[in-house]
Amino acid sequence: MTELDKLLRNNREWAERVRQEDPGFFERLSQQQSPRHLWIGCSDSRVPANQILGLDPGEVFVHRNIANVMSHGDLNCLSVIQFAVDILKVEHILLVGHYGCGGVHAAMTGARLGLADNWLRHVADVAQKHATLLEHVDAEPLRHARLCELNVIEQVVNVCQTTVVQDAWARGQELAVHGWVYSLSDGRVRELGMDVTAADQLMPAYRQAVAAMPIKDKRDE
Repeated sequence: MTELDKLLRNNREWAERVRQEDPGFFERLSQQQSPRHLWIGCSDSRVPANQILGLDPGEVFVHRNIANVMSHGDLNCLSVIQFAVDILKVEHILLVGHYGCGGVHAAMTGARLGLADNWLRHVADVAQKHATLLEHVDAEPLRHARLCELNVIEQVVNVCQTTVVQDAWARGQELAVHGWVYSLSDGRVRELGMDVTAADQLMPAYRQAVAAMPIKDKRDE
């Protein structure tokens, strides 16, 4: 049996198991998607959005890329945000990084990965912007964790500054943007205090989140 045959078998077994547990599941799923959340996260295979949130298929709209970057020149991500906000009317955008991110580590250390180095320049820019803060973090694993968090905070800023989100807030649409980091070691999400529900909240939230960045210790539960 080939690897693809195994995957197809797994799919059949999963579909049958779901039908047995919830006979109407696929009929409901095929009618319409109405998620309340847009997840913008890392492509890392260890960070599955639905499982982490405990939600079924159809309950979270997802965009993923290396190191969970929201670049203003990325029409793919911008289109996802526009569709989620304007068409699906999601209420929450979750910008979710994760500790141990290989892309963030490469950007921090200058390791060369290939074409992805150009994409990770966005993360390297975050490291450069916060170089003074990061210099005060002695241990490399902890410095890596801090950069994972700072990258999320900066990407939340980028999301909030898109015309899509700005226009949604201007017309009074209920929409919140949140910055989280997921831990592979315990499966828990850490909040970064980066929660924005209106344009005038962005900079105060940003300054507070950066100021609250722990230098010597791991982030509290």
